[in-house]
Amino acid sequence: MDFYYREDRRMVRVVMSWVVDVVVMLAFAWFFLHSFGIQIPVAGQSMMPLLNSGDVVLVNKLIYDFWKPQRLDVVVFEREDKRSFVKRVIGLPGETVQIQGGYVYVNGERLEADNGLDQVSLAGLAESPVKLGEDEYFLLGDNRDSSEDSRFANVGNVKEEQILGKVWMRISPLVDIGPVWSH
Repeated sequence: MDFYYREDRRMVRVVMSWVVDVVVMLAFAWFFLHSFGIQIPVAGQSMMPLLNSGDVVLVNKLIYDFWKPQRLDVVVFEREDKRSFVKRVIGLPGETVQIQGGYVYVNGERLEADNGLDQVSLAGLAESPVKLGEDEYFLLGDNRDSSEDSRFANVGNVKEEQILGKVWMRISPLVDIGPVWSH
């Protein structure tokens, strides 16, 4: 009888230890996400096929406190009207971006990117060379035919301070949960 009592107590300790570990990990995850990241719902089709309208992504808002955005990073930026948008970094500070013959050129050289990210059918403002300032980025949506981005005057060049962070994970819908690879 004493054997079963000791075995039950041991099992209770194992279960309680497991429950405490799970609670601590959930608390840490919650703290991490709310301290270092933000959730952004994707609106529109401008980032298809990478992201769809209605997807919810997590944004690492700390990364650009230590590093600068890199070419082809998927970022969230905020316009003057306080609306947030998801786009891809194409041009970096000090560079010149131009769209000619359906292709993106950076400093006179054709952009090298997979999945057609180097192609654009509508040049917009980038039909003429667009010189970026020392704190400006040129952003495009992956779905170039359905994207309001730096090619248009209502967005234009995006200042570094407008970039909220780098998209790193899709959390909704659950069937598509996982990391978002920039390139």
